[in-house]
Amino acid sequence: MAEATTLLELLAAGGDDAPAILAPERETLSFGALRAHIERTIAALGRLGIGRGARVAIVLPNGPEMASAFVAIACGASTAPLNPAYRKDEFAFYMEDIGAKTLVVEHGSDTPAIEAARGLGMAIHEITVPKGAPAGVFEFAGVEGSADGGAVAFAEADDVALLLHTSGTTSRPKIVPLTHRNLCASAANIRSTLALGPADRCLNIMPLFHIHGLIAAVSSSLGAGASVYCTPGFNALRFFAWLGDAAPSWYTAVPTMHQA
Repeated sequence: MAEATTLLELLAAGGDDAPAILAPERETLSFGALRAHIERTIAALGRLGIGRGARVAIVLPNGPEMASAFVAIACGASTAPLNPAYRKDEFAFYMEDIGAKTLVVEHGSDTPAIEAARGLGMAIHEITVPKGAPAGVFEFAGVEGSADGGAVAFAEADDVALLLHTSGTTSRPKIVPLTHRNLCASAANIRSTLALGPADRCLNIMPLFHIHGLIAAVSSSLGAGASVYCTPGFNALRFFAWLGDAAPSWYTAVPTMHQA
C-alpha cells in the first residue's frame, strides 16, 4: 500500500471500529467516528468561510479535543496551535506573524488570545463538547456541521497542515510551515522505528501545541491504526493512575518528565 501523503489518508490505517482517541473519564472515539467528525468539522469550517490555505490559530487546553482539532482542522485548512500559557503580547506576535485570520478557543475561555485576536481583527470561534460525546468530538458554537448537500474540500499533500515557530533562542522566532506530505513522512518514520501496529496505545503527556506531542504521539499512533490516550498534560502524581486506566504499550516524554 502506498504511503499516506495527507493526514486524512494517514487515518485510513484504522478500522472503523478500532479505538483512535481516548481520554480520562470519556468514551472512546473510534477511527470511523473520527473520520466522520473530520468531515463534519470541515463542512462547518466551510460554512464559516474557512478552507484550504486559511490559517487557523488554535488555543485549547491539552486533551482529546486539542488532538482532534489539530487533525480535523488540518484536513481542511492550515493549523497554528499556540501555547495556552502565552501572554496577550505573545499571542498577538505569533498570530500576526503567522497571518492567522481565525482563532479557535473553547466555549467560555478567558484566554488572553481572544483580546489579542480582537486587536488584530480576527474572527473568533468557540468549540463546545456535546454532553456524553466521545473523547475528541466537538462542535463549533452556533454552526451546523453536517456535510450533507455540500462538497467538502479536503487539503492536499502539498498544502500546509501545521505552522510552528522556532524557539527564538538565537534570533527572532521563524515560521516553520509543514505540509501534509512532511507530517505523514515524519509519522511514518516514527511508526517504522517504533514498530507500531494497531494493538499499540500511546499515553500522551506532551503538550499538543508542540511537534513532539502532535507528531511523535498523535500522528504516528493514528497512522499505525493505533490509539492515543490524551491526558490534560504531564502530572507526576497522576501518571501511574493514567497508566492503569489507559493500559498503554508506550509513552513519549522529555528527560525531565522521565526523571520526575
